Amino acid sequence: MTLENRDRNNLVAVNLGLIANALLALLKTAVGIVGHSPALLADGINSTSDTAYLIVVRIFMREAHKPPDSEHPYGHRQMESIAALVVGAFVITTAVAIFWTAVNDVYELFSGTSSFGGAGAVALWVALFTIVLKLGLTVFTRRIGEKTGSLAVQALAADHRNDIFSITAAALGILLGRAGYPWFDPLAAAFVAMVILYTGIGILRDSSADLMDVLAGEPTFRRVRQIVARVPGVDKVEDVHVHRIGIYLLVEVTIGVDGSLTVAAGDEIASQVEDQLQENIEYLRRVSVHYHPTKG
Repeated sequence: MTLENRDRNNLVAVNLGLIANALLALLKTAVGIVGHSPALLADGINSTSDTAYLIVVRIFMREAHKPPDSEHPYGHRQMESIAALVVGAFVITTAVAIFWTAVNDVYELFSGTSSFGGAGAVALWVALFTIVLKLGLTVFTRRIGEKTGSLAVQALAADHRNDIFSITAAALGILLGRAGYPWFDPLAAAFVAMVILYTGIGILRDSSADLMDVLAGEPTFRRVRQIVARVPGVDKVEDVHVHRIGIYLLVEVTIGVDGSLTVAAGDEIASQVEDQLQENIEYLRRVSVHYHPTKG
């Protein structure tokens, strides 16, 4: 997949999520207030937060498209990781606010200071509609994230997925609240907050790891070793390091070659190693090959 197609696919996923969450934010917040449902209102606040952070993600992903320059020789692709970090921060902040409000509502019900008697039927229908919509968004966004390798899109897919759990809990709370157990509705809102918090922590963990230049996964490491070992003239693959810079990979390889070869011959083998890696490893930005004599 070319970078142009990758960026286009990522943009489709983000724009679709932005439009859907904006509509859901308006719908769930309005119905949550009018229909007197703390759980649906909490999920509406969640969608409002989603809309806000997607606007931020959209801005950051536009910056990520900028080409390399003197200050950023590997490009600006780590802006996607920063966008994912912003997503996580928004999600955690939302979770804390929703949980605090939900606990306060439950306390008021049990202390007798609240007259809440259950949400209206329209709140339940909106919750069910949201479940169906989020199922479709989760599948669509996850496929794009897996195809493009974008951490921001993968974080968005995870958020869509966890929205399903949260709105399902909200729907159950609304249903039980209408059945004569009103405290289930704000209790469901508290559960929504916990799901949102879990999502936010996971997003922060993944995006922080990418920004801290962690090593690439074991499958990539093994593939690099296999490609290098197949190059004629390579007697031994002594060391391999694969680092991530955003979506890009930096590879450092140390190989052993016949010690009786000339420097020019050793350099030719090293060049072949570099060429093979460039041809077979997607998003490889830079290769450094060192060679040592193994015999001769």
